[in-house]
Amino acid sequence: MFSDTLVDQATALLQACREAGVMVATAESCTGGLIAGCLTEIAGSSDVVDRGFVAYSYAAKNAMLDVPMALIEDHGAVSEPVARAMANGAIAHSTADLSVAVTGVAGPGGGTVEKPVGLVHLACAQRGGATVHLEKRFGDLGRTGIREATIQTALEMLSQMLSQRPSIT
Repeated sequence: MFSDTLVDQATALLQACREAGVMVATAESCTGGLIAGCLTEIAGSSDVVDRGFVAYSYAAKNAMLDVPMALIEDHGAVSEPVARAMANGAIAHSTADLSVAVTGVAGPGGGTVEKPVGLVHLACAQRGGATVHLEKRFGDLGRTGIREATIQTALEMLSQMLSQRPSIT
């Protein structure tokens, strides 16, 4: 289902999380659960993956992740503030130490001049720590291409956030 590259990337992330004693949660819109799916493609991932939230609609983002409707109305679902709120909501509603959230325009339609197909906002949150944001403009790679690029970027963000965590001794 997932490319060897993505599976290898997910396997390395899981091992690093396992060694650090870190649990992960995902909050996904445009990827529809594929980041969690990629992580759980690997046997034994349940000791690292706490849970995944698929919050595709505005109502789901609000109900599952406490994303304020006013934030969605003011900035749009595909925005930095919403991605950050989703990542923080995933931490708040899980036992995870790290979360990643994604919201974007996977296409083929739905894009605008301001928010074209291929625009994805990603955020990674750390329990008790920072929440970082990344805006990617992948271009119109097709729905599958945009979603695959988003998974890869999300796994990279989690790896980077994990590597920057302070050591607990």
